[in-house]
Amino acid sequence: MSKKENKVSKKQGKPRVHKDLSGFEVSIDQFGELKTSMNIEKINKFLDANVDDKKLLEKEEKERMKKEKKQK
Repeated sequence: MSKKENKVSKKQGKPRVHKDLSGFEVSIDQFGELKTSMNIEKINKFLDANVDDKKLLEKEEKERMKKEKKQK
């Protein structure tokens, strides 16, 4: 088996981000800890407002299916 070469990303500069998250940067230190430039509470508020939780959606769908079965 041959070893796969590590591909270096050709993108340079900062990635595009939502205007509410401008200035947000994440890095990993030598101990594997995530370091962010933004308060985690602010990030969580943004995620709650803009991202649907798949687990909650699946739970709601299962409950709706159970109700439909009971009605039949």
